Parts: sequence; structure tokens; C-alpha cells
Amino acid sequence: MGTRLHTHFLPYTPEQLYDLVVDVEKYPEFLPWCAAVRILSKSETELVADLSVGYKMFRETFRSRVLLTPKTRVDVEYVTGPFHHLNNHWTFKDAPEKGTNIDFFIDFAFRNSLFQSATQMVFEGAFNQMLSAFEKRAHQIYG
Repeated sequence: MGTRLHTHFLPYTPEQLYDLVVDVEKYPEFLPWCAAVRILSKSETELVADLSVGYKMFRETFRSRVLLTPKTRVDVEYVTGPFHHLNNHWTFKDAPEKGTNIDFFIDFAFRNSLFQSATQMVFEGAFNQMLSAFEKRAHQIYG
């Protein structure tokens, strides 16, 4: 099982960072281990997507429902795939330093014990790489 809560400041607006996170179609361009995304439905308050992730010899696809609270919060609900469970959310709050305080929470466990063991060993590094990838992407887009 992997669980992590991270709070981070970035010098961008909550709207910019929210838009970056909900632009799921672009994840394969910058997010480590994200191989493909297929959007099944999308509205102002919800999207449903299949996300294919891979690490070394493992490759899995899972479906999630993403609940959108425009410009302030993103909640990911697991629908189907290789997980026993997956809970994930992002919150974006104005910071006094002219930027945004982001809370990022993830909790997951794979059904496949071999895949769970492999990801558990690299979870901390993968988590940090994922957050770093979002931060680099924000810098590329917003300067």
C-alpha cells in the first residue's frame, strides 16, 4: 500500500495549477510511467478516463472518475483496473506569497501482490518524480 500527503507551494495561480492537473490528455507528454490516456466523458464537473501506466515489465490500465470543483479541487474515484483501492485528491488555495498552496493526497494498493511489491520499493521516488513532473510542466507552460 502507498499513502502520502504532500503540501507544496508553487508561484502560480490556483486556476493555472487546476487547469494543469485536469488536462489529463497531456499526461503522457510529461508524467513518468503514464503511457496513454483515453477520455471517455468530460464535463465541467466530471471526467471519466482510462489511464495506462507502466513500470519496467509491468503495464496496467485503470479507469477513474474525476470529480472537478472548478479552480479549487480535484478528486479521483477509482472505477476499475488493477487496484484494490485508489484515492487521490488535489486542493488549490491562494497563498499569501502570491502563488498557490497545493495539498496532494494519494492512497493506493494493487490487487497483484507482485506489482504492489515492485511499486512499494520505488513508491517514494516515484511520488517525488510525479510531483516534480507537474512542477516542471507548470514552469514550461506558465514560465
